[in-house]
Amino acid sequence: MSRPGGPGTADPQRTAQRPAAPPGRRALVLALMMAMALAALDSAVVATAVPRIVADLGGFSYFSWLFSGYLLAGTVSLPVYGKLSDTLGRKPVLLFGITLFLAGSALCAASWNMAALIVFRIVQGFGGGAIQSTVQTLAADLYPLEERPRIQAAISSVWAGSAVLGPAVGGLITAWADWRLIFLLNVPLGLVSLVLLARRLSEPPRKRAAGRLRADWAGALALFLTGCALLTAIVQGGHAWPWLSAPSLALFGTGAALLAVTVVVERRAADPVLPGWVWRRRTIAAANLAMGALGVMTIAPTVFLPTYAQSVLGLDPLRAGFVLAVMSVAWPISAAFSQHVYRRIGFRQSAMTGMAFACPVLLAFPALSGTHSPWYPALISLALGACLGITQLPLLVGVQSTVTVAERGTATASLLFCRQLGSSIGAAVFGALANAILNSRLQETPSALPSTEGSPLDAISSTTSGAAAGPLRDALATAVDWVYIGAAAAAALAVLALLLAPRRFPVLD
Repeated sequence: MSRPGGPGTADPQRTAQRPAAPPGRRALVLALMMAMALAALDSAVVATAVPRIVADLGGFSYFSWLFSGYLLAGTVSLPVYGKLSDTLGRKPVLLFGITLFLAGSALCAASWNMAALIVFRIVQGFGGGAIQSTVQTLAADLYPLEERPRIQAAISSVWAGSAVLGPAVGGLITAWADWRLIFLLNVPLGLVSLVLLARRLSEPPRKRAAGRLRADWAGALALFLTGCALLTAIVQGGHAWPWLSAPSLALFGTGAALLAVTVVVERRAADPVLPGWVWRRRTIAAANLAMGALGVMTIAPTVFLPTYAQSVLGLDPLRAGFVLAVMSVAWPISAAFSQHVYRRIGFRQSAMTGMAFACPVLLAFPALSGTHSPWYPALISLALGACLGITQLPLLVGVQSTVTVAERGTATASLLFCRQLGSSIGAAVFGALANAILNSRLQETPSALPSTEGSPLDAISSTTSGAAAGPLRDALATAVDWVYIGAAAAAALAVLALLLAPRRFPVLD
């Protein structure tokens, strides 16, 4: 048995049971990275094409569902894919996810109106959920604990590259070609990944009880419907309709009722899709809570920093994107370095260290915002990316190492599900907070707000040519300052959640 909380020396019996290193390792890693690139690049590229899409298809009032629908489908399907990969194997689930994503991409390119495009984006989202969950799980299955940080960091670098290249690729395509090409570019990338995985990826046979497979379809459906209701209420509340309106109350009420039904169904299921041990084990439960808080925290820079850089600092879109991109670059570099940290102090202490440093880094944003220099948010983003890398990868590798191969898909999916759920909640809460502060500050000077339908943030987003007017700029700076304070509070909650975990993770592999 290896030392709890660190790689240590592997148990000879477990080492003998571990599958041999896969042949063609570089090709296999490349295939996994290409598969992850499908999910990572998509939203970043599509965001730059929205004006052209709306001009061609119409439906401006619904275009936000191009992203919300994709997010909903990917999030609610994560636990289902995690359980299926534990039951059927990673390879068939991953190949199915890539195929579904490519089918959705081709259909998106053939869309005839906004409603059709939204439906096909949801199809893409279901494929993206399978890709994200299964790729992260395969990295733990195919490589020993000592090598997992390097592989996971390589996979994380795909997200960093996508954050930098995605907007540039999308801008070039929309400027010089038809926006439909954005979706068609997924096809050759996905096909190469499919061929490499079909040829190179091999898994040991899975043991099944008495040759029978008990699929918890009722639990999967109940979980899916619950997630759809609650996430729709969170994503659209305060934006498409007021929080206390009939649609919000109906969705939250429906979600609560469905959640109760899901709990009953899962308790009765012989092999539940979301087993209770995910929350009964202290290590996994604490990591799930911490990942949810991390998802809340990362929304602050991701959503609000580009608008701040353009409307407050007066940067052009390219330089505003760079301010955020440095966080995405620092994240995987820090993640690759994190193995040297958690080998010395353990998984929990490494993650707590990252979140503990993230708190003052986030609080430095409102403390320095009066300088109006573009360098301070870039340096803060760089430091924040370093904190996130030291936090997320130890939690992912640590939890994957505390479960058996037969449980790893479910455990990994639960972490990713909590992180994406936290991101959805963070977007809703911080959006409501920013809008409330803007409304309050602009009541004295209502003429400062552009005449635009929707929330104050929607109006400010339309002021992309240089900094906003004085009162509007000051109001936005105050709102984003408070959003960063809220993000710091989320980082503190992550530290508290990790205190619930044992000091040393009980490492099995």
